[in-house]
Amino acid sequence: MAAPRRRWGWRSLGGKLFVSYLVVIVVSIVTLLLIARFVAFTFFISQMGHMGSGEMMPPFMRPGGAPDPELASAFRTVLTRVLLVAAGVAALIAAGASLVVTARLVGPIRRLVAASQRLAAGHYAERVPPGPDDELGDLAASFNELAASLEATERRRLELIGDVAHELRTPVATLEGYLEGLLDGVVAPSERTWAKLHDEAGRLRRLIDDLQDLSRAEAKQIPLHPAAVAPGELVRAAVERLAGQFEEKGLALTSEVADRLPPVWADRDRAVQVLTNLLVNALRYTPSPGSVRVAARPGGDAVRFVVSDTGIGIAAEHLPHLFERFYRVDKSRGRALGGSGVGLAIARALVETMGGRIWAESPGPGQGACFSFTLPAAR
Repeated sequence: MAAPRRRWGWRSLGGKLFVSYLVVIVVSIVTLLLIARFVAFTFFISQMGHMGSGEMMPPFMRPGGAPDPELASAFRTVLTRVLLVAAGVAALIAAGASLVVTARLVGPIRRLVAASQRLAAGHYAERVPPGPDDELGDLAASFNELAASLEATERRRLELIGDVAHELRTPVATLEGYLEGLLDGVVAPSERTWAKLHDEAGRLRRLIDDLQDLSRAEAKQIPLHPAAVAPGELVRAAVERLAGQFEEKGLALTSEVADRLPPVWADRDRAVQVLTNLLVNALRYTPSPGSVRVAARPGGDAVRFVVSDTGIGIAAEHLPHLFERFYRVDKSRGRALGGSGVGLAIARALVETMGGRIWAESPGPGQGACFSFTLPAAR
């Protein structure tokens, strides 16, 4: 990337500011000289006239009250010379002050330009010193916030690449191992072997589908078909979809829908997908015997959906990160349970796209967890 072009002379911002200051100084001096030349002697005569007493006439006044023209000319000449000397000294001082002020104004801007060029080149740790408590200081603070946001985004991007590579490595390595064993005759082509290969291929497909859904949801490119939907219908559809899996694991799955809930304005299929993702998460992290409860409750001008469980619980420091891609409280346990690590991220993206919000709560490890999200009520 090309380095910022360093401008000199009047074409630079500093030069333009300095020239503008000089113009103001020159205009001020010329105005002062003109006013002093045409008005000062008149004020002087008026003041001296007030100092006269009785019939006495000031010595520089002629009969009839007219001032002596030679005295008036001498007064204006002396006054002009004094003002020119004072104006020259004032102009030099003002020019020096203008240079200092210009440098103080342009210096932070040049630092911002240089820092923005380094930021554009990929140096996301770039920061500028905080400025004074003015617009330039606000600009520096905004730049630092932008740089911090870009740095965090880049860090998440690198983490995402590493996490995706890690998630793909396990099923690919399993498939590769079994296929090599089959080719070498070490592994017998049995029904169990084919089932294992099918499971790993399915795991890869699910991961790819989840990543695609997440990418489209975060980019708000998933087509939504919002309509007024009864909250009870959403709860019932999600519970029916997963009731068999909960029964298989020996977990009690119950539901509760408050009376007289207004319909929500949402895409029915996507809302059921959010509830399903939360229920699948609870299913994975709730040991048997245990229970999971899904409820719909009033929440002001929205409806709140809650999935609570008696599972392993979550420490407080993990709660703000649960909806990030591939974030797991216990990575080894998450992989063992077969989750892709993006289900909660997809749920957050879908809820926010439909105009709601989602969050998690937990008293602590071993005390269960509660995931809640809201959907706006239909008007």
